[in-house]
Amino acid sequence: MTTLVCTSASKAAGPAAQTLPYPSFSSYVRARQPVLLRTARSLTGNQSDAEDLLQTALTKTYVAWERIEDHRALDGYVRRALLNTRTSQWRKRKVDEFACDELPEPDPVSGGDDPAEQQALRDAMWRAIMRLPARQRAMVVLRYYEDLSEVQTAEVLGVSVGTVKSAVSRALGKLREDAELGLVRR
Repeated sequence: MTTLVCTSASKAAGPAAQTLPYPSFSSYVRARQPVLLRTARSLTGNQSDAEDLLQTALTKTYVAWERIEDHRALDGYVRRALLNTRTSQWRKRKVDEFACDELPEPDPVSGGDDPAEQQALRDAMWRAIMRLPARQRAMVVLRYYEDLSEVQTAEVLGVSVGTVKSAVSRALGKLREDAELGLVRR
């Protein structure tokens, strides 16, 4: 994993230049890096590009740290920086075309790993999740898509851990019984 490195223009300034002027930035990065890295990975499709993209977005966030008024909205700010940076990279990329006699064919995909089937299952899962009651949907998304623990989910929603456990259990039961998901899994 990429280690976050922030340097100043004058490295010769001594020990004061080695400490970050914004300790809250360091703690934010340590706390939110796994979630933000997942977001970057979904934008790039590969781990090393995702790490580079996140590094760039965090650098932009660091530069703007003093101008960000609402630090509760940092995830949104960093996600927007990720998206804007990725869009800029995509626009700047150079596309090389090579003429060839035969079109390269991808290797055949084995039975259960068909990307179209996986996408159909993901789409059906999201439709099923959207049919859940709002409270259960929020708990399932926080628990399984944001990868929060039961305790963290309870804190975010302001409910007890037992409420999270029972609501998630009921939601998973509804998802297991969902007719559309049953058709896609076959």
